[in-house]
Amino acid sequence: MSDDDRGQAHPDWYLEALRADVRSGLTAPRKSLPPKYFYDERGSELFDQITRLPEYYLTRAEASILAERSAEIAELSQCQSLVELGSGTSAKTRLLLRALLDGGTLREFMPFDVDPTVLADASAALAAEYPALKIRPFVGDFEQDLAAIPGGGRRTIAFLGSTIGNLDPPARASFLKQVGAALGPGDTFLLGTDLVKDVTRLLRAYDDAAGVTAEFNRNVLRVVNRDLGGDFAVEEFQHIAIWDGVNDWIEMRLRSEREQRVTIRDLGLTVFFAAGEDLRTEISAKFRPDKLEEELTAAGLQTIRFWTDPSNDFGLTLAAPIP
Repeated sequence: MSDDDRGQAHPDWYLEALRADVRSGLTAPRKSLPPKYFYDERGSELFDQITRLPEYYLTRAEASILAERSAEIAELSQCQSLVELGSGTSAKTRLLLRALLDGGTLREFMPFDVDPTVLADASAALAAEYPALKIRPFVGDFEQDLAAIPGGGRRTIAFLGSTIGNLDPPARASFLKQVGAALGPGDTFLLGTDLVKDVTRLLRAYDDAAGVTAEFNRNVLRVVNRDLGGDFAVEEFQHIAIWDGVNDWIEMRLRSEREQRVTIRDLGLTVFFAAGEDLRTEISAKFRPDKLEEELTAAGLQTIRFWTDPSNDFGLTLAAPIP
């Protein structure tokens, strides 16, 4: 695969976005950093480990639905071009790729991810596994770059893993409207969503006994240190996961274990943390099927099928633009 085969929205978008997000997040009354910056090469490796943890049911539940329903998805979508947002290693997507290829419609696969390294590695592996399939990796931010995705035949945009839960309600509504605008007649949207369930199970999934999620959470500080000249004392921030029952989401935070001052050299910014002060790094919303349907409808999307696993832990929705 040559460099010419790799799409990119614009070459300097990542650092521009990182600078803007870090400045706004660390100067806000309630400090925060966006979860998309977990995913450098190390962060992607850590998340891959998380998906294999016994506490992290999400990946297994979604994979079980895909294993059972991929042939049905292929029949309903008649997809010629599959775009996967936040693709990572595309591990689960192989189930869908095989069904679409068996169905005889699929011509190309476009993995779309913020991390160019993991994207290049995954694309090379996929090209070797599926030599007849055109692989068109795209480096970009799914909140901003959907309109830049090249067209090509009858498309399915897949957004798996319940990554949509990382968006707060206004951002989620904006994203879904962008998806609706990006879909043409005959196109479809495949969405994975984690469902509301026992709070104890939810908390364990985001605070595993081995501490992998804690390292993943702290990785956002390492990204800021490396890319923006920060001096976060990474190990002096404690990983915290809480359940917000009002908003139906898990919230991940990093709690400063002492009073400290952090300098971000590239921004000329100094930030003070009190002992015990929290930095929010992620929300992970959990969904109720009726509320999810309302959100899709508001974005101009109608549900074709909704599937769950036997335990009703996870949902997979195939939707299309409302005519």
